Amino acid sequence: MIYLDQASSSFPKPASVAQAMADAVNTYGANPGRSGHQLSRQASFIIEETRSKLKDMFQAPSVERIIFTSNATAALNQAIAGLSWEKGDHVITTVLEHNSVRRPLERLRTEIGINVDYIGVDGNWTEEISKKITKQTKLVVVTHGSNVTGQILPIQEIGQLVSEYDALFCVDGSQTAGILPISMKEMRIDMLAVPGHKALLGPQGVGVLLVGTKVELKPLYVGGTGSQSEKPEQPCLWPIGWESGTMNTPGIAGLLKGILEVQSKGITDIHEHEKQLTSKLIQGLKKIDAITIYGPEEGEDRLGVVSFQLDSIDSHEIAIILDNHYQIAVRAGLHCSPMIHQTYQTTTGGLVRVSVGIYNTENEIIKFLEAMKEIKEGLLG
Repeated sequence: MIYLDQASSSFPKPASVAQAMADAVNTYGANPGRSGHQLSRQASFIIEETRSKLKDMFQAPSVERIIFTSNATAALNQAIAGLSWEKGDHVITTVLEHNSVRRPLERLRTEIGINVDYIGVDGNWTEEISKKITKQTKLVVVTHGSNVTGQILPIQEIGQLVSEYDALFCVDGSQTAGILPISMKEMRIDMLAVPGHKALLGPQGVGVLLVGTKVELKPLYVGGTGSQSEKPEQPCLWPIGWESGTMNTPGIAGLLKGILEVQSKGITDIHEHEKQLTSKLIQGLKKIDAITIYGPEEGEDRLGVVSFQLDSIDSHEIAIILDNHYQIAVRAGLHCSPMIHQTYQTTTGGLVRVSVGIYNTENEIIKFLEAMKEIKEGLLG
């Protein structure tokens, strides 16, 4: 199988990830932070070591304000719904956003009456946000990179702009964590949500929310924390007050090894590798008649994500053919980001998305392009 669906979940994983998860289950499978015995302490050590690595990788302001979640969706829900909202509060976001951002905002719009502005793809992102931001703006939340087009947003410029207001700045790093450098300090990011299972090379079932020191955040879940158990109310103590229940120790242990693999490869080298594959992919697709590519122009810095349309053929049909006849895995449809498809008028048939990762090769791209040439000839002549 040629796996070209890295934007959904990275595969394969480093062997060290699976080994670390097996060790967590077989060697020290105790509940971290709940008991004083050595197995519990070992589990806690792994979790705190992972927290420390995340702090260094993303230049977070505080290791205590790094909380583990089940995925980036849970992290974004905590970031958005955990703020204190009032009717008339204002939010700025973009049409590139995943439903993990859009749907929490739309729920707040319906239930509380907040106002949401969605910035389009035309023009300069920072300038467009500057036209909308006001004293009533409470939150600016944007993706760092589009999971549909591969477009990279100027996070540092946006962060500088937002820092001049009372608004908070939240970044969805789902497509960029492990591929592009992210510094919460330099980019003025107040909240950063990242998944463990994409470019950080960890397993599914682990996400992270890194929270700045000025953010007041209500935990979405309350319950057992292993500390201050005599109190009826949730402890206001980071990070345990935002991590109720048993931690996913095997998943976090796997994430730690994924982070170490990313660091050993080097983020700059990873991004350069993906850019080279993406350039070859785009150049090859452009040679096939009836294919339209969506996203940044060739030569513009982008992620290893390329979405395209083959004339009027439904994207799912192409994905099924690639899977069944060529053993090539891609993703078709709306990619949980419907507003950008509305912008491009591709909602009906969706787009075929090809996304590369650290372990993909040039030969795999060649084989994919050969398959697309045959598919085009077979469907359109």
